[in-house]
Amino acid sequence: MSIDPSTTRMFSEAAEAAAAVQRQLDRNAGTAARIGRRLRELQPRFVTTVARGSSDHAACYAKYLLETRTGLVTSSSGPSVVSVYRARLQLKDSLCLLISQSGASPDLLAMAAAARDAGAFVVALVNVANSPLAALAHEVIELQAGPETSVAATKSFIASLAAVIQILGHWLDDAEIADALDRAPAQLQQAWDCDWTPAVEVIAGYPDLFVLGRGLGLGIAYEAALKFKEVCGLHAEAFSSAEVLHGPVTIARGDFPVLVLAQNDACRPGIEALVDRLAQRGIKLIMAGLRHADAVNLPSTAAHPVIEPLLRIQSFYRLANALSVHLGLDPDRPPYLSKVTATL
Repeated sequence: MSIDPSTTRMFSEAAEAAAAVQRQLDRNAGTAARIGRRLRELQPRFVTTVARGSSDHAACYAKYLLETRTGLVTSSSGPSVVSVYRARLQLKDSLCLLISQSGASPDLLAMAAAARDAGAFVVALVNVANSPLAALAHEVIELQAGPETSVAATKSFIASLAAVIQILGHWLDDAEIADALDRAPAQLQQAWDCDWTPAVEVIAGYPDLFVLGRGLGLGIAYEAALKFKEVCGLHAEAFSSAEVLHGPVTIARGDFPVLVLAQNDACRPGIEALVDRLAQRGIKLIMAGLRHADAVNLPSTAAHPVIEPLLRIQSFYRLANALSVHLGLDPDRPPYLSKVTATL
């Protein structure tokens, strides 16, 4: 029996992202301002992010956002360093940013406790307000995504990105970023309404594809590749557009599909140059955020460069849901997966 794509939980939950971000901005304004003041006082030496799955892709976005805006080295710390190897990390006077939808994974809890004991300022971005992770953090940003029962995270991922932006805006007292984030809910709704169905037939004809992004868009590319695997059963790999020519491009022969997700910032010229080279090889290009004569050009919503990655992934979620159904799958019930993964 075929499924109507608009009736899946993935569809309905992803469609709520705009409302979730608006709730988050309203609910957490005071908390984010308090975190910003604390960070200005602390002047952290560096930032550590801790997350898994989609949340780690949000952490990748945070890395580029924080490093480009604050100049502080921001690094992802593997939770197993503490939970398995029992290492004692040197985190005094740093910011430890933990991102989790459930706030229940044991290895993240171990890392939160270790970071706090090591002298880090621990901030948790979590959707479950009364979770064990929230109890361990000095400060908590409640993602306000509401219940998310589909295995594939969607609105909670976008809410995580918005939370990082919200913290940064208060940390730097940056009115431009704050104004851009205020406009994001309306822009997310526009992005959800973008029609990416022309990509469905193209991608459905291949078992493998690449997803490319760079800078603020790299975490978005990782997230898109994961969703292709999770709900579409496709072998998708994400690369930085700066790295794909260093070996991986040898796989892309003939009309191998490549999805390019771009934002309008300093990375754009380099992505455009790469697209020209890939087009010369006859590779099947599917693009959002820029256009090329030889590509399937998808409509995209323009915004501040910090916000555009959120809009690209919002449009993508609707595509992934439709593609999953087109392939005869159920995006709400991907095989072998569960909503909460209790990694040790």
